[in-house]
Formats: sequence, structure tokens, C-alpha cells
Amino acid sequence: MPFPTLPAPLARALTERSYDEPTPVQAAVLEDRATGRDMLVSAQTGSGKTVAYGLAFADTLLGDAEALPAPGAPLALVIAPTRELALQVHRELSWLYAGAGARVVACVGGMDPRREHRALQEGVHIVVGTPGRLRDHLERRNLVTEAMRAVVLDEADEMLDLGFRDDLEFILSATPQERRTLLFSATLPKAIATLAERYQRDALRIAVKGQDRGHSDIAYRAVRVVPREIEHVVLNILRAAEAQTAIVFCNTRNAVRHLQAGLTERGFSAVALSGELGQGERNAALQALRDGRARVCVATDVAARGIDLPTVSLVVHADLPHDAEVLQHRSGRTGRAGRKGTSILLVPNARRRRAEQMLQIAGVNAEWSGPPSADEIRRRDAERVFDDPLFTEPPAEEDVALAETLLAQRSPQELAAALARVYRTRLPAPEEVTDPGEGRTTKDARKAPYDPRDAERIEAMGPAVWFRLNLGRRDNADPRRLLPLLTRRGGIDRQEIGAIRIFERETKFEVRGGAAARFAASFARNGSPELQVEALTGDAGPPPERKRMGGGTSGEDGPKGFKSPRAGKHSRAAGGKPRRPA
Repeated sequence: MPFPTLPAPLARALTERSYDEPTPVQAAVLEDRATGRDMLVSAQTGSGKTVAYGLAFADTLLGDAEALPAPGAPLALVIAPTRELALQVHRELSWLYAGAGARVVACVGGMDPRREHRALQEGVHIVVGTPGRLRDHLERRNLVTEAMRAVVLDEADEMLDLGFRDDLEFILSATPQERRTLLFSATLPKAIATLAERYQRDALRIAVKGQDRGHSDIAYRAVRVVPREIEHVVLNILRAAEAQTAIVFCNTRNAVRHLQAGLTERGFSAVALSGELGQGERNAALQALRDGRARVCVATDVAARGIDLPTVSLVVHADLPHDAEVLQHRSGRTGRAGRKGTSILLVPNARRRRAEQMLQIAGVNAEWSGPPSADEIRRRDAERVFDDPLFTEPPAEEDVALAETLLAQRSPQELAAALARVYRTRLPAPEEVTDPGEGRTTKDARKAPYDPRDAERIEAMGPAVWFRLNLGRRDNADPRRLLPLLTRRGGIDRQEIGAIRIFERETKFEVRGGAAARFAASFARNGSPELQVEALTGDAGPPPERKRMGGGTSGEDGPKGFKSPRAGKHSRAAGGKPRRPA
């Protein structure tokens, strides 16, 4: 159904944003029975709640007028659990109330409180903030509440979970008794009901029907994985999906750092979001995602709360969520406002039962499969090649002229092969991964079946040459990140890398057969000179005279995800306990 009668400036704003009809929660708060009343609303994230309460308190702020009075003491206050959600609400209310002349100010942790104080002194209509920062402004008498007509608690359940009860009660107690209080929450636990009874009057309780609609726009998949291949599987999923924006969830900050570094090393434009980042870094990461400079966000659950990126079409759970509620919260970053999305769980066989129970509790059905293979991704690349801007964008005059010159000197087959090579080099190379299968355990999956052809192929390559690299455990080196570094910089295939042994200050690895000379020459030419390799005569130690490949002692950084090694300092000691990661 279309929107009911609204103040003209808000109606125009909705039309300009192509809002043809309200979502269920928006329709519910605009019913006649809700006019002027306190409300306790349960609605899922991504259901249009921000616009809903923006419309709900419009009659309280505007009445019959088409414009708000001159800015002064705030008329409405919106409290949100996180900085990201508060800033998102600030953006939404700013465009919704722009035609009414509203001045909306955000007060959140991590921002300059003096600047916020000046903005409040200059006059404001709507204040949006986080509990701690709002309480600070109240205690400093920067925030005046005497004119407040409406207070909104957004994601009230999350605010209680995060320990903001005292702050919320302090803020609500400081606002006028006659205000309207609107509580919006994804769930309604007993703590929310208690808060509502204490601070609301005759509240209208609204539970948006069809709460499972959030699942209807999200396709769930569960992918069987070998634990040691999770990073490779994430890469292949991202390559197979080619999502405009994807979010990959990890359970810890260290896992976020590790995975973001690995994806960046392999050629993805990836940013990280975790609790250790400052507000400026978080804002920069989100802006990079919004304007398309980054396409992948690796995040923890806490850092991703409140993120609303319309272009997110893929969510990957690199680590299994802790429970069904976290699963739904993560997955809710996609499939928003009627758009389609995909949520993929990576499930080691040892944790399959837990994953199935979680999906059952969440009320969703997931399609089970193995990870996308490298061959499958290459086939998809061949199908998608004509959708690439290389073909879809009209050629410039100089392109046409160069094409004629090339055709005069090369055959069409040669030019097509060169174009295919250019197209491939612009994409991260897919990884060879294992499907552990339905009935195999993780332990079984690690044992690759013996294939005599592999032994014959390795023997045909010739004897292996051992090299030493000046990265070790103290530099956070591990095989999953070293392998793409060695193959890319050394210009060889991963099949030509043999054993990799990581020690405290160095790494020794094999290069098979005739690839050793090619590897040494390519490694010396490419990348940071601070990373050095040297050839060894065997595993026992280096030859009497060692030729150093790479070299130099410049201050350039090494590959992302590693600490910068100390150039020129090598240790022959094989061992030592690894340090606890910082």
C-alpha cells in the first residue's frame, strides 16, 4: 500500500529516494492507533526501522507546520548502541528531514567532543548519539533536554547487552516526563520489558508480523572445508561470487588482521574493521567500501554492528558464529530493503553438527556443498569475460587507432591471447582446495590420496634446491601467506614449491627442479629488497659461498601481514619457542 498522508517535506524526501510503499514496520508505526503514543516495537535489522521512527515522531515535531522552527534546544533524541549505527541514523534522518529545515547533530565516541559542544550551542533539532557520549554531554550541561518531545532507543536489546543500562536510565531520567518514548528492538527480552514499564506510558506494543521475511531475501549456503584451507576457500568464494561488496566475519581481531592481510597480498581491495581501530580508521574503511575503492570488508561482530552498506550482496562466515542470533545478525548485513543476498558458512566436518543446530534454531535451510574449485572459477571467468569493462566500455579514438596498428602486425589469435592474459592478470589467482566430503573427518581430509603420477611428475622436475628467507615466526610468517608471496614474486607455480619449514628468525623452503634458477632471478627483480632469499646446498646449512638473491637494506615494508624483517640478519638456529602474537 502507498504511504499514508505525511508532512509535505517528508513525503517529497521519500519520493526522491524512490520509496513507493512502506515496509511492514513503517506501515505499523503510521497507523492511526500509533499517533502520539509511546511505542515498543520489535523488528529485525534491515527492516527500515530508522525511517520508521523518523516518520513516527514527525507529527510530534512538526504538527501541522511544513518546516521546523529555528534551531535551538533539541526536539528529539535518538540513542544507538554503536558509533557506526549512530552515524548511519544521522545520515538517514538528515535526508528525511532536509526539506523541513532540520539540523541533525551526531554525538558519538571517538569524535571531538568540543566540536559537538559547539554544534549543540549553535542550535539543533535532532540529536543522534551513543549512550556514553550523550551522558557525558548531559553531565557537562552541553546537552539541554527541556524542549525534547521524543526520545528513541534504537537496538535497545544490544545496548543492554553492551552494558549501557545505567547510561540509558540516566539519560531517560534527564528528559521531560511528557516526552514520547519509542523503543525499537530486534528481540524483546525481559530486561527490555522492564525498561519499557519504567519509562513508557501506555505504550503500544508492535511486533512486525512475518519476522522471518529477513530470510526470504537471503540464500544460505554451508560449505564443507578443511580447517587449514579456510583462507583459500574464502578467496575462492570471493572470486566465484564477484560480489560488488562482501563482508567476511571472523571471531577475533587477530583473525581479522591475518585474513585481511592475506586477501590484500593476493590482490583483493580489502579493508579491516575491528575494535582495535580508531574512529578515523573505521570511518575511512567504511568510506572506501561506500565509494567502491574497497570491495571486501573483514570484520569482527562488534565492529560490524550497525553497518548498512546497500551494495553488500555476500556475507561469508570464515569463523562459525557463536550462536543463531549472531548468525542472523551477521547475515542481516545483506538482503536488506528487498535486495537479494547470500550468506555462506564455512564448516569443518568436526563442527558440522553444531552448524546444523545453529541453522535449525535460526529457522533457515542451507544448501550444503564443497568449496568452489579453481577449475570452476576459471570456467566462470571465461563466461564473465564479455561483462568486463574491457568489452562493455566504448573504445576511445586512440584505442581504435592502436587496434588497427596491432591488427596490421599481429594475428587476431595472438591479440586475443594477449587480451586473455591481461584479463587473467587483473584477477586474483584461484586456489586449489579440498572438499572433505560428507562422511570424512577433518583428520581424514588432511591425508591426500596417493597418486603415483604426482611422484613421477615431481621426479621429472629434477632435484630440489633449498632456499632460506629472512622471515620467521617472530615476523608472523606462516605457509598460507608465504606460499602466494613466493609464487608471485618468484614467478613459479605452487606445485614447484616443496616443503616449507618455519623457524624463529627464518624460513627454509624447497624449489623443485629447474624452477630454482628462474625463481632466484625473478625474486631478485620483484618486490621489496628488504625481503631476501639465499640458496642453500642442502637442509643442513648454506654452502661456503652464498649468493644473496634480493638484497639491499631499504626501509620499504615487507608484504602485508608480516612484520618487517631485519635485513641482513640471518640465524642458522632451527628452533626456539614462538613468541606470543601481539
